[in-house]
Amino acid sequence: MNITRENIDNLNAILKLKIEKQDYAEAVEKVLRDYRKKANIKGFRPGMAPAGMVKKLYGKSILLDEVNKLVADSLTNYLVDEKLDILGEPLPSIKVKSELDFENSEDFMFAFDIAISPEIDLKLSKKDKITYYDIKVDDAMIQESIESHASRNGKTDEAEVVAEKDLVKGKFEQLDQDGNLLEGGIVTEDSLFAVDKIEESNIRALVIGAKKGDIIDFEINKAFSHSADLSSMLRISKEVAEIVGGTFRFTVQGITRHVAAEVNQELFDTVYGEGTVTSEKEYKQKIVEEIRESFASSTDYKFLLDTKEKLVAKADLTLPDEFLKRWLVAVNKELTPEKVETDYPLMKTDLAWQLIKNKLIDEQELKINEAELLDFAKQSVLMQFRQYGLMHLPDEQLEAYAKQMLTNKDESTKMMDRAYEKKILVYIKETVKLESKEVTIKEFEQLFK
Repeated sequence: MNITRENIDNLNAILKLKIEKQDYAEAVEKVLRDYRKKANIKGFRPGMAPAGMVKKLYGKSILLDEVNKLVADSLTNYLVDEKLDILGEPLPSIKVKSELDFENSEDFMFAFDIAISPEIDLKLSKKDKITYYDIKVDDAMIQESIESHASRNGKTDEAEVVAEKDLVKGKFEQLDQDGNLLEGGIVTEDSLFAVDKIEESNIRALVIGAKKGDIIDFEINKAFSHSADLSSMLRISKEVAEIVGGTFRFTVQGITRHVAAEVNQELFDTVYGEGTVTSEKEYKQKIVEEIRESFASSTDYKFLLDTKEKLVAKADLTLPDEFLKRWLVAVNKELTPEKVETDYPLMKTDLAWQLIKNKLIDEQELKINEAELLDFAKQSVLMQFRQYGLMHLPDEQLEAYAKQMLTNKDESTKMMDRAYEKKILVYIKETVKLESKEVTIKEFEQLFK
């Protein structure tokens, strides 16, 4: 076995692997002997078929397998021994033709194109400036959180008169064109609908102010235009709901009103745990902390985007573009050369950023241990639950969910990558000059447009 490297330029090279019979003969013979022991060939007992027959039947495929294994192992060992940091994977060379005459030759030559990772020299310092945006927490945000807490922890009561936010229960009856009950028409008891879901304001005005026993006639399609809503409300099939129309009579049978919880110590204890917050001032301070914490992921994400743009521009990496385009098509079945050509600028930026991250991880000796990965997964789980209004979960529950998430290999890999990215951002915040800028939520949202 002989491997030689021919450098095309600083980023591209060709590897030539010359394989002779002596490199693979022993391995091929061993596999043939094993095949002979197990081969089930008609006319011969297992293990008794002539060696020549076994070789004739299986020799070529075994040779190909063993040579391919030899090539793969040799390439890997060579790259490790030579400490070559390559991009992608070796590809069959387009400049040098491999010599692979398995019919007439016992020696072979494989030629592969490789792409070598460029040198990266960032030298970050306080001379490098990156803006970090702080979103201002205003009174409206605080009030919105208070109302959300009060609403989620409120209760439902029976009401005497329908109001705009009430839930109304009653009987629907289908009418004919003359305003009489339609014989054989749709009749549904105990139907429910939310008053604020009524689409036409004139019909909504008829319902608001109604009392138990009141009768209201209205065109059903003008009040509720979605067939799925009608299907559920009238207990009819979706097919019937799509064609049903006309006037229905609704008799009010019950009115349910959601009453928000009072903002007092009982609410504080329910939301944050008993005794955690003991005054309205502390309660609002806690809300401000939570809002800032909820914004942290968004502001860090914006900082990540700006950091990526800054560092990719600063590194100004030259990449082996033509090789990378070939490699992207080779490893992604859904990508065509035309698609790669169109999307390559973005792909190139992402690859440059990945190389920069890897450089920083190695250079700063950043590590993520199991405890840190679990903690990061717990925080990710908590953020997901908060999207559904569950602001606090017992630590044992969070840990159980996080551990379950990490059993998924793909999820674990994503978590590890994000955890490293977080460490990289901490390092960058400490190393470069942060120019803090306070913005409103609307101004912050405009930054992404």
